[in-house]
Amino acid sequence: MPDHSPRHLILSLFGLYARDEANWLSVRSLITLMEDLDVDAAATRSSVSRLKKRGVLEAARADGQAGYLLSASALAVLREGDARIWSRPRASVADGWLVVIFSVPEAERGKRHELRSLLTRLGFGTAAPGVWVAPGTAYDETLAALDRAGLTSYTELFRGDYLGSGPTDARVGEWWDLPSVAALYEAFVADHRSLTRLRDPEPARAFPAYVPMLTAWRRLPYLDPGIPLDLLPRDWPGVRAGELFADLDARLREPAAKHAHALIESA
Repeated sequence: MPDHSPRHLILSLFGLYARDEANWLSVRSLITLMEDLDVDAAATRSSVSRLKKRGVLEAARADGQAGYLLSASALAVLREGDARIWSRPRASVADGWLVVIFSVPEAERGKRHELRSLLTRLGFGTAAPGVWVAPGTAYDETLAALDRAGLTSYTELFRGDYLGSGPTDARVGEWWDLPSVAALYEAFVADHRSLTRLRDPEPARAFPAYVPMLTAWRRLPYLDPGIPLDLLPRDWPGVRAGELFADLDARLREPAAKHAHALIESA
């Protein structure tokens, strides 16, 4: 099932619309947008409070109004995510593999959890205990994320070919939980294919369809970090899900944005 929690919807709203508004939304406009997604003001305020504690949102005033903006680190994460979400980059076998190994002193063992969480979020698989692997194309994004988190000094990064025994596609099936990822892709298609019936939708209908759809899609390109199709099971559902997302994005993005900005201006 898609994750339409208020917190994730808020992140989608800021990623989609706040960046067009000087990276800022007023409290009033955010509540108005969320109410249009069937989330009441109390739930919105509670979720905003949690996002502030996590350093994702920061309180800021503009033109005498209270509001919020994305923190610098959250903005950087969203900018990096744009390519994964909309371009859906797919590596080739010739791109090789990026391998990350880390070593953390016992006195700083909390960093181990941070590193595991970061690499998991970026879609790395595990080739062996403490050995993390991703397509070679993930290098720039990984290095930027490690730098931003202050974790680079604990890591060693290598890029090259897989030269182990056995076929690489079999190893990929061990490094990643492909059945779980495939099931999520299938669920995305099942949950959202009915939206293809929306032909030239009115902005007021496009907005509550588009934002939850995008919110459900956002995490999937991170679980499947562009693994070469040649190494994935035949009829990989990520292809079908990606095509559906691209179709719905083309149909709904503009009218949804028109409605969102009208709500922001009127709030």
